[in-house]
Amino acid sequence: MKAVILVGGQGTRLRPLTVNRPKPLLPVGNVPFLTHVFGHLRRHGIDEIILAVQYLPDRFRQFYGDGSAYGVRLTVADEPEPMGTAGAVKNVEQYLDPDETFLAFNGDVLTDLDITDMLRYHKERGAALTISLTPVEDTSSYGVVDMNANGRISRFIEKPKREDAPSNLINAGIYILEPEALAMMPAAQHYMFEFGLFPTLLERGRPMYGYNPPAQTYWMDIGKPERYLDANSDLLNGKVAGLAWQPVGSQYREGVWADEGCDISPEAHFSGAVILGRRCRIAAGARIVGPVVMGDNCSIGREANVTEAVLWEGANVGEGATLHRCIIGENASIAPRASISGGAVIGDRASIGAGNKLANGIRINCNINLPDEAITF
Repeated sequence: MKAVILVGGQGTRLRPLTVNRPKPLLPVGNVPFLTHVFGHLRRHGIDEIILAVQYLPDRFRQFYGDGSAYGVRLTVADEPEPMGTAGAVKNVEQYLDPDETFLAFNGDVLTDLDITDMLRYHKERGAALTISLTPVEDTSSYGVVDMNANGRISRFIEKPKREDAPSNLINAGIYILEPEALAMMPAAQHYMFEFGLFPTLLERGRPMYGYNPPAQTYWMDIGKPERYLDANSDLLNGKVAGLAWQPVGSQYREGVWADEGCDISPEAHFSGAVILGRRCRIAAGARIVGPVVMGDNCSIGREANVTEAVLWEGANVGEGATLHRCIIGENASIAPRASISGGAVIGDRASIGAGNKLANGIRINCNINLPDEAITF
Protein backbone atom coordinates (compact mmCIF):
# COMPACT_ATOMS: atom_id res chain seq x y z
CA MET A 1 0.00 0.00 0.00
CA LYS A 2 1.17 3.51 -0.83
CA ALA A 3 0.77 6.62 1.28
CA VAL A 4 0.21 10.23 0.26
CA ILE A 5 1.42 12.69 2.89
CA LEU A 6 -0.11 16.15 2.65
CA VAL A 7 2.68 18.64 3.32
CA GLY A 8 1.52 21.59 1.24
CA GLY A 9 0.77 24.16 3.94
CA GLN A 10 2.97 27.15 4.74
CA GLY A 11 2.69 26.68 8.51
CA THR A 12 1.61 30.27 9.09
CA ARG A 13 0.36 29.53 12.63
CA LEU A 14 3.90 28.48 13.55
CA ARG A 15 5.75 31.49 12.21
CA PRO A 16 8.51 32.54 12.58
CA LEU A 17 9.55 28.89 12.97
CA THR A 18 8.43 28.10 9.42
CA VAL A 19 9.98 31.08 7.65
CA ASN A 20 13.07 29.08 6.67
CA ARG A 21 11.73 25.53 6.73
CA PRO A 22 8.44 23.73 6.03
CA LYS A 23 6.44 22.62 9.05
CA PRO A 24 7.00 18.86 8.50
CA LEU A 25 10.75 19.39 8.84
CA LEU A 26 10.57 21.01 12.27
CA PRO A 27 12.52 18.88 14.77
CA VAL A 28 10.58 16.86 17.32
CA GLY A 29 12.88 15.17 19.80
CA ASN A 30 15.80 16.36 17.61
CA VAL A 31 14.45 14.38 14.65
CA PRO A 32 12.63 16.06 11.73
CA PHE A 33 8.93 15.52 12.29
CA LEU A 34 8.42 13.83 8.93
CA THR A 35 11.11 11.27 9.73
CA HIS A 36 8.94 10.06 12.62
CA VAL A 37 6.05 9.68 10.16
CA PHE A 38 8.20 7.71 7.71
CA GLY A 39 9.29 5.33 10.43
CA HIS A 40 5.75 4.79 11.65
CA LEU A 41 4.44 4.07 8.16
CA ARG A 42 7.31 1.70 7.48
CA ARG A 43 6.54 -0.30 10.61
CA HIS A 44 3.06 -0.87 9.20
CA GLY A 45 4.37 -2.13 5.88
CA ILE A 46 4.09 1.13 3.94
CA ASP A 47 7.35 2.06 2.24
CA GLU A 48 6.18 3.86 -0.91
CA ILE A 49 5.45 7.46 0.01
CA ILE A 50 4.35 10.43 -2.07
CA LEU A 51 4.76 13.91 -0.63
CA ALA A 52 2.19 16.40 -1.92
CA VAL A 53 4.20 19.61 -1.55
CA GLN A 54 3.37 23.25 -2.24
CA TYR A 55 5.67 25.21 0.12
CA LEU A 56 9.47 24.93 -0.19
CA PRO A 57 9.45 21.64 -2.13
CA ASP A 58 13.20 21.67 -2.70
CA ARG A 59 13.84 21.51 1.04
CA PHE A 60 12.21 18.07 1.08
CA ARG A 61 14.27 16.91 -1.90
CA GLN A 62 17.50 18.20 -0.39
CA PHE A 63 16.86 16.53 2.94
CA TYR A 64 15.36 13.18 1.94
CA GLY A 65 16.48 12.59 -1.64
CA ASP A 66 14.83 9.42 -2.91
CA GLY A 67 14.08 8.29 0.66
CA SER A 68 16.37 5.26 0.54
CA ALA A 69 18.41 6.44 3.54
CA TYR A 70 15.16 6.33 5.55
CA GLY A 71 13.97 2.96 4.30
CA VAL A 72 11.30 4.30 1.94
CA ARG A 73 10.81 4.99 -1.76
CA LEU A 74 9.96 8.66 -1.91
CA THR A 75 8.34 10.82 -4.57
CA VAL A 76 8.13 14.58 -4.04
CA ALA A 77 5.24 15.91 -6.13
CA ASP A 78 4.95 19.66 -6.61
CA GLU A 79 1.56 21.29 -6.19
CA PRO A 80 1.50 24.33 -8.51
CA GLU A 81 -0.90 26.19 -6.24
CA PRO A 82 -2.83 25.31 -3.06
CA MET A 83 -5.40 22.70 -4.09
CA GLY A 84 -7.01 21.72 -0.80
CA THR A 85 -6.70 18.44 1.05
CA ALA A 86 -8.46 16.22 -1.49
CA GLY A 87 -7.25 18.28 -4.46
CA ALA A 88 -3.67 17.62 -3.39
CA VAL A 89 -4.36 13.88 -3.39
CA LYS A 90 -5.97 14.06 -6.83
CA ASN A 91 -2.93 15.97 -8.08
CA VAL A 92 -0.68 12.95 -7.39
CA GLU A 93 -3.04 10.40 -8.96
CA GLN A 94 -0.42 9.48 -11.57
CA TYR A 95 1.78 8.02 -8.81
CA LEU A 96 -0.98 5.82 -7.35
CA ASP A 97 -1.94 2.35 -8.50
CA PRO A 98 -5.38 2.55 -10.16
CA ASP A 99 -6.70 -0.62 -8.53
CA GLU A 100 -5.18 -0.38 -5.04
CA THR A 101 -6.22 0.94 -1.66
CA PHE A 102 -4.03 3.79 -0.39
CA LEU A 103 -3.47 5.93 2.69
CA ALA A 104 -3.63 9.73 2.93
CA PHE A 105 -2.01 11.35 5.94
CA ASN A 106 -1.94 14.95 7.13
CA GLY A 107 1.70 15.94 7.39
CA ASP A 108 1.38 17.71 10.73
CA VAL A 109 -0.07 14.90 12.85
CA LEU A 110 2.10 13.05 15.35
CA THR A 111 0.46 9.74 16.15
CA ASP A 112 1.13 6.12 17.02
CA LEU A 113 -2.13 5.03 15.38
CA ASP A 114 -2.29 1.32 14.58
CA ILE A 115 -2.59 1.68 10.81
CA THR A 116 -2.62 -2.09 10.32
CA ASP A 117 -5.72 -2.40 12.48
CA MET A 118 -7.36 0.56 10.75
CA LEU A 119 -6.79 -1.16 7.39
CA ARG A 120 -8.35 -4.37 8.73
CA TYR A 121 -11.38 -2.37 9.90
CA HIS A 122 -11.66 -0.67 6.49
CA LYS A 123 -11.52 -3.93 4.54
CA GLU A 124 -13.95 -5.80 6.80
CA ARG A 125 -16.60 -3.14 6.24
CA GLY A 126 -16.05 -2.76 2.51
CA ALA A 127 -15.59 0.98 2.93
CA ALA A 128 -14.94 3.37 0.08
CA LEU A 129 -13.23 5.64 2.59
CA THR A 130 -12.36 5.29 6.27
CA ILE A 131 -11.52 8.26 8.47
CA SER A 132 -9.46 7.94 11.63
CA LEU A 133 -11.15 9.75 14.50
CA THR A 134 -9.91 11.29 17.72
CA PRO A 135 -11.88 12.52 20.76
CA VAL A 136 -11.88 16.16 21.89
CA GLU A 137 -13.24 17.77 25.05
CA ASP A 138 -14.75 20.81 23.31
CA THR A 139 -16.54 20.10 20.03
CA SER A 140 -17.38 23.76 19.32
CA SER A 141 -14.17 24.27 17.32
CA TYR A 142 -14.45 21.16 15.14
CA GLY A 143 -16.63 19.21 12.78
CA VAL A 144 -17.84 16.05 14.51
CA VAL A 145 -19.12 12.81 13.03
CA ASP A 146 -22.43 11.06 13.53
CA MET A 147 -22.23 7.32 12.90
CA ASN A 148 -24.08 4.13 13.70
CA ALA A 149 -22.98 1.32 16.00
CA ASN A 150 -20.97 -0.30 13.21
CA GLY A 151 -19.08 2.92 12.51
CA ARG A 152 -20.80 3.96 9.28
CA ILE A 153 -20.89 7.75 9.03
CA SER A 154 -24.26 9.34 8.29
CA ARG A 155 -23.41 13.04 8.62
CA PHE A 156 -20.94 15.66 9.77
CA ILE A 157 -21.93 18.50 12.07
CA GLU A 158 -19.77 21.59 11.99
CA LYS A 159 -18.74 23.09 15.35
CA PRO A 160 -21.71 22.02 17.48
CA LYS A 161 -22.12 23.01 21.11
CA ARG A 162 -21.08 20.20 23.43
CA GLU A 163 -24.67 19.49 24.45
CA ASP A 164 -25.79 19.30 20.79
CA ALA A 165 -22.97 17.10 19.51
CA PRO A 166 -23.84 13.47 18.62
CA SER A 167 -20.30 12.48 19.65
CA ASN A 168 -17.00 14.03 20.64
CA LEU A 169 -15.15 12.40 17.76
CA ILE A 170 -13.50 14.52 15.08
CA ASN A 171 -11.59 13.88 11.88
CA ALA A 172 -7.97 13.06 12.83
CA GLY A 173 -6.57 13.70 9.34
CA ILE A 174 -5.70 10.11 8.41
CA TYR A 175 -7.67 8.36 5.67
CA ILE A 176 -7.78 5.03 3.88
CA LEU A 177 -9.26 5.34 0.40
CA GLU A 178 -10.37 3.04 -2.37
CA PRO A 179 -9.84 4.00 -6.03
CA GLU A 180 -13.56 4.77 -6.37
CA ALA A 181 -13.16 7.62 -3.87
CA LEU A 182 -10.23 9.01 -5.84
CA ALA A 183 -12.31 8.82 -9.03
CA MET A 184 -14.97 11.07 -7.47
CA MET A 185 -12.49 13.92 -6.96
CA PRO A 186 -12.45 16.55 -9.72
CA ALA A 187 -9.06 17.14 -11.33
CA ALA A 188 -7.08 20.37 -11.41
CA GLN A 189 -9.14 22.34 -8.92
CA HIS A 190 -9.24 23.23 -5.25
CA TYR A 191 -11.15 20.48 -3.46
CA MET A 192 -11.48 19.56 0.20
CA PHE A 193 -12.18 16.27 1.91
CA GLU A 194 -14.49 17.94 4.43
CA PHE A 195 -16.59 20.05 2.07
CA GLY A 196 -16.21 18.14 -1.17
CA LEU A 197 -15.49 14.43 -1.06
CA PHE A 198 -17.24 13.53 2.20
CA PRO A 199 -20.59 15.10 1.20
CA THR A 200 -20.30 13.50 -2.25
CA LEU A 201 -19.82 10.04 -0.77
CA LEU A 202 -22.82 10.55 1.53
CA GLU A 203 -25.02 11.85 -1.30
CA ARG A 204 -24.18 8.83 -3.45
CA GLY A 205 -24.74 6.41 -0.60
CA ARG A 206 -21.22 5.08 -0.69
CA PRO A 207 -19.92 3.45 2.50
CA MET A 208 -17.81 5.82 4.59
CA TYR A 209 -16.70 4.69 8.04
CA GLY A 210 -15.09 6.23 11.08
CA TYR A 211 -12.31 4.34 12.83
CA ASN A 212 -12.26 5.06 16.56
CA PRO A 213 -8.87 3.83 17.81
CA PRO A 214 -8.12 2.58 21.33
CA ALA A 215 -8.12 5.22 24.04
CA GLN A 216 -4.36 5.05 24.53
CA THR A 217 -3.66 6.05 20.92
CA TYR A 218 -1.67 9.27 20.77
CA TRP A 219 -2.65 12.12 18.43
CA MET A 220 -1.29 15.66 18.23
CA ASP A 221 -1.56 18.30 15.53
CA ILE A 222 1.72 20.24 15.79
CA GLY A 223 0.37 23.25 13.88
CA LYS A 224 0.60 25.76 16.76
CA PRO A 225 3.58 26.61 19.02
CA GLU A 226 1.93 25.27 22.17
CA ARG A 227 1.11 21.98 20.44
CA TYR A 228 4.60 21.75 19.01
CA LEU A 229 5.97 22.12 22.54
CA ASP A 230 3.51 19.51 23.80
CA ALA A 231 4.54 17.05 21.08
CA ASN A 232 8.19 17.35 22.10
CA SER A 233 7.30 16.98 25.78
CA ASP A 234 5.02 14.01 25.19
CA LEU A 235 7.62 12.22 23.10
CA LEU A 236 10.28 12.64 25.80
CA ASN A 237 7.86 11.61 28.54
CA GLY A 238 6.94 8.37 26.79
CA LYS A 239 3.35 9.28 25.96
CA VAL A 240 3.75 8.32 22.29
CA ALA A 241 4.16 4.70 23.31
CA GLY A 242 3.50 3.12 19.92
CA LEU A 243 6.16 5.17 18.15
CA ALA A 244 9.46 3.28 18.06
CA TRP A 245 11.85 6.11 18.90
CA GLN A 246 15.06 6.42 20.87
CA PRO A 247 17.08 9.58 21.57
CA VAL A 248 20.31 9.83 19.61
CA GLY A 249 23.46 9.57 21.71
CA SER A 250 24.22 7.94 25.04
CA GLN A 251 22.66 8.21 28.46
CA TYR A 252 24.57 10.82 30.46
CA ARG A 253 22.54 10.14 33.57
CA GLU A 254 19.03 8.93 34.29
CA GLY A 255 16.64 10.69 31.94
CA VAL A 256 19.39 12.71 30.21
CA TRP A 257 20.68 11.77 26.76
CA ALA A 258 23.71 13.50 25.25
CA ASP A 259 25.04 13.10 21.72
CA GLU A 260 28.75 13.08 20.93
CA GLY A 261 31.07 15.94 21.85
CA CYS A 262 28.98 17.52 24.62
CA ASP A 263 30.79 19.54 27.29
CA ILE A 264 28.75 19.33 30.50
CA SER A 265 29.95 20.82 33.76
CA PRO A 266 29.73 18.42 36.70
CA GLU A 267 28.16 21.35 38.56
CA ALA A 268 25.21 21.57 36.15
CA HIS A 269 21.87 20.32 37.48
CA PHE A 270 19.44 18.12 35.55
CA SER A 271 16.01 16.69 36.28
CA GLY A 272 13.33 15.19 34.09
CA ALA A 273 13.76 14.08 30.49
CA VAL A 274 16.45 15.99 28.58
CA ILE A 275 17.99 15.48 25.13
CA LEU A 276 21.21 17.24 24.12
CA GLY A 277 22.39 17.27 20.51
CA ARG A 278 26.03 17.09 19.45
CA ARG A 279 28.59 19.43 20.96
CA CYS A 280 26.23 21.13 23.43
CA ARG A 281 27.88 23.09 26.24
CA ILE A 282 26.29 23.29 29.69
CA ALA A 283 28.06 25.58 32.18
CA ALA A 284 28.40 25.27 35.95
CA GLY A 285 25.29 26.09 37.93
CA ALA A 286 22.99 25.78 34.93
CA ARG A 287 19.69 24.12 35.81
CA ILE A 288 17.94 22.07 33.13
CA VAL A 289 14.47 20.80 34.06
CA GLY A 290 12.86 18.56 31.46
CA PRO A 291 11.24 17.94 29.23
CA VAL A 292 13.91 19.89 27.35
CA VAL A 293 15.26 19.34 23.83
CA MET A 294 18.44 21.04 22.60
CA GLY A 295 19.73 20.73 19.06
CA ASP A 296 23.39 20.53 18.07
CA ASN A 297 25.84 23.19 19.29
CA CYS A 298 23.59 24.78 21.90
CA SER A 299 25.25 26.66 24.74
CA ILE A 300 23.80 27.27 28.22
CA GLY A 301 25.59 29.81 30.43
CA ARG A 302 26.35 29.77 34.15
CA GLU A 303 23.34 29.81 36.47
CA ALA A 304 20.91 29.82 33.53
CA ASN A 305 17.57 28.06 34.04
CA VAL A 306 15.94 26.10 31.21
CA THR A 307 12.59 24.39 31.84
CA GLU A 308 10.18 22.70 29.39
CA ALA A 309 11.79 24.31 26.36
CA VAL A 310 12.87 23.44 22.83
CA LEU A 311 16.12 24.96 21.56
CA TRP A 312 17.15 24.53 17.97
CA GLU A 313 20.66 24.11 16.66
CA GLY A 314 23.15 26.77 17.70
CA ALA A 315 20.96 28.50 20.28
CA ASN A 316 22.97 30.42 22.85
CA VAL A 317 21.64 31.20 26.34
CA GLY A 318 23.56 33.66 28.49
CA GLU A 319 24.48 33.64 32.15
CA GLY A 320 21.53 33.81 34.51
CA ALA A 321 18.94 33.79 31.72
CA THR A 322 15.63 32.00 32.29
CA LEU A 323 13.75 29.94 29.70
CA HIS A 324 10.42 28.35 30.56
CA ARG A 325 8.04 26.73 28.08
CA CYS A 326 9.36 28.51 25.02
CA ILE A 327 10.90 27.79 21.62
CA ILE A 328 14.28 29.22 20.63
CA GLY A 329 15.14 29.20 16.93
CA GLU A 330 18.31 28.24 15.13
CA ASN A 331 21.38 30.30 16.09
CA ALA A 332 19.27 32.64 18.22
CA SER A 333 21.00 34.34 21.13
CA ILE A 334 19.53 35.06 24.57
CA ALA A 335 21.62 37.52 26.58
CA PRO A 336 22.34 37.30 30.33
CA ARG A 337 19.38 37.84 32.68
CA ALA A 338 16.80 37.77 29.88
CA SER A 339 13.59 35.85 30.59
CA ILE A 340 11.71 33.95 27.87
CA SER A 341 8.55 32.11 28.96
CA GLY A 342 4.83 31.58 28.50
CA GLY A 343 4.91 30.10 25.02
CA ALA A 344 7.20 32.77 23.56
CA VAL A 345 8.81 31.96 20.20
CA ILE A 346 12.18 33.39 19.16
CA GLY A 347 13.00 33.19 15.45
CA ASP A 348 16.20 32.04 13.80
CA ARG A 349 19.25 34.25 14.37
CA ALA A 350 17.31 36.69 16.57
CA SER A 351 19.29 38.35 19.34
CA ILE A 352 17.52 39.12 22.62
CA GLY A 353 19.33 41.67 24.77
CA ALA A 354 19.92 41.49 28.50
CA GLY A 355 17.03 42.06 30.87
CA ASN A 356 14.19 41.61 28.37
CA LYS A 357 11.14 39.75 29.69
CA LEU A 358 9.21 38.02 26.93
CA ALA A 359 6.12 35.93 27.68
CA ASN A 360 2.41 35.54 26.84
CA GLY A 361 3.03 33.91 23.48
CA ILE A 362 5.06 36.79 22.04
CA ARG A 363 6.85 36.00 18.77
CA ILE A 364 10.12 37.62 17.76
CA ASN A 365 10.85 37.37 14.05
CA CYS A 366 14.01 35.98 12.51
CA ASN A 367 17.10 38.21 12.51
CA ILE A 368 15.64 40.75 14.96
CA ASN A 369 18.15 42.44 17.26
CA LEU A 370 16.31 43.41 20.45
CA PRO A 371 18.27 45.89 22.61
CA ASP A 372 18.79 45.42 26.34
CA GLU A 373 15.69 45.86 28.51
CA ALA A 374 13.56 46.88 25.51
CA ILE A 375 10.44 44.81 26.21
CA THR A 376 8.52 43.52 29.20
CA PHE A 377 5.57 41.58 27.80
